[in-house]
Amino acid sequence: MKVRAAILWEQGHQPHENGPLVVEEVDLDGPGPGELLVRITAAGLCHSDLSAITGDRPRTMPAVIGHEAAGVVEEVGAGVDGLAVGDQVVMVFVASCGQCEFCGSGRPNLCQSSWSARTAGTLQTGSRRLSIDGRSLHHYSGISAFAERAVVVPSSVVRIDPDVPPEVAAIFGCAVITGVGAVVNTTRVPAGVSVAVVGLGGVGLSALLGSVAVGAGRIVAVDTNAAKLELARTLGATDVFDATDPSCAEAIVDALDGGVEFAFEMAGAAAAVELACAVTRRGGTTVTAGLSKPSERLSVQLSAMVADEKVLRGSYMGSCVPRRDIPRFVELYRQGRLPVDRLRSATLPLDEINAGFTRLAAGQSVRDVVVP
Repeated sequence: MKVRAAILWEQGHQPHENGPLVVEEVDLDGPGPGELLVRITAAGLCHSDLSAITGDRPRTMPAVIGHEAAGVVEEVGAGVDGLAVGDQVVMVFVASCGQCEFCGSGRPNLCQSSWSARTAGTLQTGSRRLSIDGRSLHHYSGISAFAERAVVVPSSVVRIDPDVPPEVAAIFGCAVITGVGAVVNTTRVPAGVSVAVVGLGGVGLSALLGSVAVGAGRIVAVDTNAAKLELARTLGATDVFDATDPSCAEAIVDALDGGVEFAFEMAGAAAAVELACAVTRRGGTTVTAGLSKPSERLSVQLSAMVADEKVLRGSYMGSCVPRRDIPRFVELYRQGRLPVDRLRSATLPLDEINAGFTRLAAGQSVRDVVVP
């Protein structure tokens, strides 16, 4: 079938109004055994996609990118159980096998079964379903969401209630599970404690919303962008600090009488991790969930880590079990306890996707959503 899709022909470019993504008509083969055809109803523009565009995180090209999305199942391949035509689904950017040590211990976010496929630019089945003029195009994170339709494997989707608007549902696939998951899964933040969130993109603000939902006491928001700090205050932050202020860390430590009990770094930069560590109090925990450039290295004072008994840990995909957590987070949204709809900056047609990434790169948006 013919579908319109945004192709990234090569990495290493900054986004601008007319590129580097090219929206073209491509060929999409139907699903084979163990695969699904999904009509994409909305897709979020994430910094992980931006890092693919700029080349900060190398991927196999050319590809149809995009990994945070919602859609409706249109066709089910042979051997697929538990999903049916008409189901609304949220995309999951780590396809898991359900059989390995990590899956068996409740950590499918660490499953490595799809990593070779991700590197090769195929689906987990090893297939490629995208092409243009007879030339194969690579899949991106097993999803390739910036298109009208996508072929995926069942573990790349989670069924949700159909009453959630698609442009909101899409955000659950990356921003929400990563940010909220870091709070409720990776660290299990208890009610009443102090929390800091460093970096207020879609993931960081999701962590802030998660902190509000679990009843954290003092919630500190840290960023370089004044508009995002103001948004954070309206979403429940009790304190906001400008990260460009040289005395930022000292000011937070003073204001919180020694620092916060949990600090979440969501900016994907070593300097942000170091700031998060600096504002974590003795006996506290620093969590880093922002994916940085592979070349970045971290500098911490080891003696302080020991003497202060601080914990520094990573969080990937919010330590989530997607089929358990996405419906749970969606229900919190439906109850009004997780207002992730307020993270959406704009809704764009597919033809304006480059403008959306230009805004994202300039820090002018939290989550623009493309509706193909």
